[in-house]
Amino acid sequence: MTLLRIMAAASHLLGRAPSRVLLHLIAIYFALFAPTARRHARNYLRRALGREPRFTDRYRHVLTFASTIHDRVYLLDKCFDQFAFSIEGEELMRTMVAGGEGAFLMGAHMGSFDVTHAFGVHQPGLNIVMAMYEDNARKINAMLAALRPIMKPEVISLGHIEAMLKVRQRLDEGAFVGILGDRTLGDEPLQEVNFLGSPAYFPVGPMRAAALLRRRTVFMLGLYRGGNRYHLVFELLADFSSVGRAQRAAAVEQAITRYAALLEKYCRSDPYNWFNFFDFWRDGPARPSHSP
Repeated sequence: MTLLRIMAAASHLLGRAPSRVLLHLIAIYFALFAPTARRHARNYLRRALGREPRFTDRYRHVLTFASTIHDRVYLLDKCFDQFAFSIEGEELMRTMVAGGEGAFLMGAHMGSFDVTHAFGVHQPGLNIVMAMYEDNARKINAMLAALRPIMKPEVISLGHIEAMLKVRQRLDEGAFVGILGDRTLGDEPLQEVNFLGSPAYFPVGPMRAAALLRRRTVFMLGLYRGGNRYHLVFELLADFSSVGRAQRAAAVEQAITRYAALLEKYCRSDPYNWFNFFDFWRDGPARPSHSP
């Protein structure tokens, strides 16, 4: 937290462009001296790039991650004029907001979720809430306390019955609840999906929650495209509003398969944006898959 406060202070004092110099030093350090993360990142990049990753690829991967964390300082302080945003699926979101019914935003550990708040601020009626497991919620709240941002996102801590009641309440109020669907925790149910050339395991819980609450679910990413550019993606993933109990399991399975396919699509188009630094496939090194 001390280092985070120092970095936030330097970012505000120096401004975005000068303080980015520090990010290059951080990226070089971790690309060279984080062997476990380096090994797993190389395995992922080998799959996404379709070739053996070079040092420049690994460096760019870490730099992209560091850039999104750095930009969080400015995004949460509503310094949106420092960025250039492009949006894919804007009409879909406008239509859903106008309908007044809440929905799930199914994201991933890819790019920046904070850029959605920039879209939300400029879209009247769009309220975005993050739902995450308790340990991650504590870390996010600690980070927000260190940064002391102007805009403090609403976070619902999952893992207890009151959380789902809160999620339902916010959905009924027309809010969009964001949740990340690409990480497994503990002994939760998993679905095996072919992902970047090998079987991988995706959690069932997030999509099952959307199905139980009978809500539409939108695939969402905020991709970092270098410099000050971000590209937001919104694409309808599943509509559980009319799915009955008998069809629920099949609908959830289909939605997870589609989620994995969309995530793979953007891992190939924007490979440095997926911040995968652990053994996602649990099967050792990959052979290079076909090129994007």
